[in-house]
Amino acid sequence: MNRKKAPAKSRAGSAKPMPLAPEAAFDDIVRMIEQSRHRAVQAVNAVLVDLYWQVGGYLASRIEADGWGKGTVEALSVYVQQRQAGIRGFSPQTLWRMRQFFETWRGRSKLSALLREVP
Repeated sequence: MNRKKAPAKSRAGSAKPMPLAPEAAFDDIVRMIEQSRHRAVQAVNAVLVDLYWQVGGYLASRIEADGWGKGTVEALSVYVQQRQAGIRGFSPQTLWRMRQFFETWRGRSKLSALLREVP
């Protein structure tokens, strides 16, 4: 009476789950990296929009209070570029656009706050 024993079942009544193939596990990591990069880009964009809002507001107040004009904004652009080597995005035209952005949305407090959060 030699009977073969049936394989013992685990306590939960099921076999162990199959491990993921290396490529599937690696894909999970790649997805995590991509999601983190996307969140980082969104955070950077939100900070930059807030910076543009602040610069635009500052320019608007100085133009109104001190009569800053084309020459002063051009001098500011050169100054920023000299003090922040390699920086881009602060040409006179872009500085005027920052002011325009601020001027366009400043009267709508709820909307202007939302604009600074849009990814």
